[in-house]
Amino acid sequence: MLQKAEGIVIRTNDYGETNKIVTLFTREHGKLALMARGAKRPKSRFASSAQLFIYGIFIYRQSSGIGTLNQADITDSFRTVRSDLMLTSYGAYMVEITDRLMEDRQRNPFLFELLYQLLHRMNEGEDAEVLVRIFETKMLQTAGIAPMLDACVNCGRQDGSFAFSIREAGILCGQCFDIDPYRVAASPGTLKLLRLFHHLDVKRLGNISVKEETKKQLKNILHLYYDEYSGLRLKSRRFLEQMEKF
Repeated sequence: MLQKAEGIVIRTNDYGETNKIVTLFTREHGKLALMARGAKRPKSRFASSAQLFIYGIFIYRQSSGIGTLNQADITDSFRTVRSDLMLTSYGAYMVEITDRLMEDRQRNPFLFELLYQLLHRMNEGEDAEVLVRIFETKMLQTAGIAPMLDACVNCGRQDGSFAFSIREAGILCGQCFDIDPYRVAASPGTLKLLRLFHHLDVKRLGNISVKEETKKQLKNILHLYYDEYSGLRLKSRRFLEQMEKF
């Protein structure tokens, strides 16, 4: 029986001399792996659709294992993202996080919309680094490891000065700093953005202008936190960090 799904290509793997296994993240059915027969041939009907970031409608035949792709109608190829190496690196990082944190056929339309909206905004020229920080923050909720950001993780205080504690998985107020001597310094603006990203409805996202120093603090906090709690070791992140150095 044929099925139809709105999806984004988040991974491709060569299979044999002519085929590809295409991993989609779909709105309706979550993550799916499909065989795109002949996709490596230049004249294949799947040559253009079996590529990273392609967004469209996919018709496939599902089986107990890998399904078979029958038809793909491309809605958006995110051409700007795919033609710029830096943007490709940011996009690859987001889709690898999605691939690693989502189980097969685990439906999550909220996450699908988040990934689509952020790729779309990146393609339209918005600050890719900020968009990735939004994605990282949101994915902590998906992974079930979100930090406490609205009050001191130790005493519940909501006013005063704060720092971020990786060990305590949240923010610490000034009176509780001694609990974690390795707490990470963070400006009020950085913590405000973390809270904003955590609660944000991405459909209502406007233009966000972020200072370079704030970007560095956000990246430092989120990457230390991912390293401590997610268990992920991503090739795309290592490559992205190398690209950012240049």
